[in-house]
Amino acid sequence: MKQKIYILGLASAMIISLGTMFKVNHWPGAGMMLIGGISVLVIVFLPAALINSFKDEDNKSKRLLYVITWLTSFVLFTAMLFKIQHWPGAGYLMLVSIPFPFMVFLPVFLIVTSKNKEHSIFSTVYILFLLMILSCFTALLALNVSKEKLVESFSIVRTYYHSGKAIDNMRAQQQLPVSQKIDEVIDITEEYRDFYLGCLNIPADMWKGDLGVFQSTFSFSQPSGKKENQVKTIHSKLISELKDLISLMERTPGCESLASAAPEIFSLRRTPGGNYNWDSDLILAPVHPWLLAYLEGLENNLKLIRTTLK
Repeated sequence: MKQKIYILGLASAMIISLGTMFKVNHWPGAGMMLIGGISVLVIVFLPAALINSFKDEDNKSKRLLYVITWLTSFVLFTAMLFKIQHWPGAGYLMLVSIPFPFMVFLPVFLIVTSKNKEHSIFSTVYILFLLMILSCFTALLALNVSKEKLVESFSIVRTYYHSGKAIDNMRAQQQLPVSQKIDEVIDITEEYRDFYLGCLNIPADMWKGDLGVFQSTFSFSQPSGKKENQVKTIHSKLISELKDLISLMERTPGCESLASAAPEIFSLRRTPGGNYNWDSDLILAPVHPWLLAYLEGLENNLKLIRTTLK
């Protein structure tokens, strides 16, 4: 039985390690591996290992400690998974998971072990060091860029916005199918941008004017409910239209070089299945200041490509 538990723990650790490596390199399948590995670790391996250890010790006074140990692991790993996958509610889970080991697990551990005269003080020290490392790791995951830095990113977006207005004066001489498709993608990009601004409670007129006096009121919260579904829909629609545009350029004589350069220009990467996905986690986040910068830059790049068509 113990051998099977060890193998299960090793397998889940390897899956999590591979998922982490895939996530760092933005390879497809990273999310599934992390979800599978952490689920097996928390739901299968840890309960089996704790139950087996409890039976070996045959000490009913430690039952509460084993339960709290599993609960602490569940809270920590769940919060980490939500944060890594950019799921809604990750921020709240991180706020709970950081103090949880010290406010729940540590008191129970000290009370239970204090009744055991044979308990070594070194074991307590090891536990404290482990809790410190876990807290530092979860704190780093929870660390967000300061609001001041996020607000400063809008200066980049404003530059894109004004340059895009200048590009509007440069139009292609003839309306080719590729040019018409670019116009469709630009419309979707503008729709996405307006929806983003709506999530930040920024009216269109305010965006066209001076944002400086309003920056202190910006709120970078994640959309929920109906807005969350709208974000997912337009997010998927944009990448689908970009894929169709690249395919159209590949079939259009004279646009082959543009088609080969387009994925890098649009910050896309081709998956093994022949589709495309975003090449940056910043774009994967539904509402993020750098997403707005990406949308403005994408619109400018599309306009510039349109002006090169002959």
